[in-house]
Amino acid sequence: MHDIIQQLEEKRGQARLGGGTKRIGAQHAKGKLTARERIELLLDPGSFEEWDMFVEHRCTDFGMADNKTPGDGVVTGYGTINGRMVFIFSQDFTVFGGALSEAHAEKICKVMDHAMKVGAPVIGLNDSGGARIQEGVASLGGYADVFQRNVMASGVVPQISMIMGPCAGGAVYSPAMTDFIFMVKDTSYMFVTGPEVVKTVTHEEITAEELGGAVTHNTKSGVADLAFENDVEALLMLRRFFNYLPLNNREKPPLRHTEDPAERLDLSLDTLVPNNPNKPYDMKELIVKIADDGDFFELQPDYAKNILIGFVRMEGQTVGIVANQPLVLAGCLDIKSSSKAARFVRFCDAFNIPIITLVDVPGFMPGTAQEYGGIIKHGAKLLYAFAECTVPKVTLITRKAYGGAYDVMSSKHLRGDVNFAWPSAEIAVMGPKGAVEIIFREEKNDPAKLAGREAEYKAKFANPFVAGSRGFIDDVIQPHETRKRICRSLAMLKRKKLENPWRKHGNIPL
Repeated sequence: MHDIIQQLEEKRGQARLGGGTKRIGAQHAKGKLTARERIELLLDPGSFEEWDMFVEHRCTDFGMADNKTPGDGVVTGYGTINGRMVFIFSQDFTVFGGALSEAHAEKICKVMDHAMKVGAPVIGLNDSGGARIQEGVASLGGYADVFQRNVMASGVVPQISMIMGPCAGGAVYSPAMTDFIFMVKDTSYMFVTGPEVVKTVTHEEITAEELGGAVTHNTKSGVADLAFENDVEALLMLRRFFNYLPLNNREKPPLRHTEDPAERLDLSLDTLVPNNPNKPYDMKELIVKIADDGDFFELQPDYAKNILIGFVRMEGQTVGIVANQPLVLAGCLDIKSSSKAARFVRFCDAFNIPIITLVDVPGFMPGTAQEYGGIIKHGAKLLYAFAECTVPKVTLITRKAYGGAYDVMSSKHLRGDVNFAWPSAEIAVMGPKGAVEIIFREEKNDPAKLAGREAEYKAKFANPFVAGSRGFIDDVIQPHETRKRICRSLAMLKRKKLENPWRKHGNIPL
């Protein structure tokens, strides 16, 4: 028995060493933690239960029969974050460059299957050179098995991908189907085809960082949700982010105690909206001032900045925020902002997270670039997401809500539960100037007359009362009491029940 125990400990030691001390040193030299160090930092101390430590690949070609490492390049299992269950896999770049083999994929599939059975999130720490070439099609089959589970788990348990090294070729499609993608600056990158292939095919000279680095995907492509400075910051922020999410689609998000009173008033909000309707202001200021303890976890902050998305807490409960940002493009909706917000709304709806929508939108972005790029279909994504959504929805119009964009931004017509407006709200088909130039086009050569018509239009439509008279706005509220009124609305909606008609699935305008 003693010999077997000794043998077990030797095997465990070998597995924990991964690719060996030399390769671990190389990993540290790049400013990266090892697969096991990452798990240790992410999970609660002593909570990690590892599975499949002794799994080895089954490849015999190209000298692989004599080149085996226990664990085969991925550490898998489950543990807790702040006492809440999570399943995890962490790819080990020190073993075959983290390349995915058939056995490696089977380990990932096993934790994903169990996560769905018990209703717990899955976190993937990606650091892999891609498919293991020596295994050929068996490796590709392994990727497809993982993809299938990503799809089956979508909307059932939250899935988070943390890209902490290379992620290229077919490997990118697993993170792409998860709910959130976070990256580490300077050490992580994602692309379907690398710089060498790009150079061969299109003759473009580009670095891996420029092509698919963290900054690129957080500013240009919108593929990633956040970028962090290093592994340590990334994992600590991931722990914080995890606290906002429910474990699965049958549970509510966790409640967190707060000393911040729901009835708190903020008189500074009375002067947030400028008197000049063309002057911008920072919508983020409103979000921070109504949130518990001023805490706003923003997602995709550097992409499609004309719309803001992220999580806050109201009276301790997680709430999703979707808000137009008047500081950027006057808060117009365009292709990028519509897609960004639509995906976030669908996540919140899938996981029982109420949504607060803050509206200051002059319309959809005009121009040939938008029309040729398909703004009609992309704008319809956000419309579809809000209309399909069944979680509690509270909407506040702070200033402009013009045209079709008024409808799209969680209006009463899209089953908004509680729709408020500030006294500064303007709900109309279009702005007063444009409206009178169309209605009274025959008077366009008479500026004085046109100015009078504009004042008349403003008095009639550039206010929240016409919409209020039809019941499209439930109440016109004082800005300083916004937090109080939203908290009361969310408390009233806690037991809301609403079901869509049965169907296999809708056909969202992708």
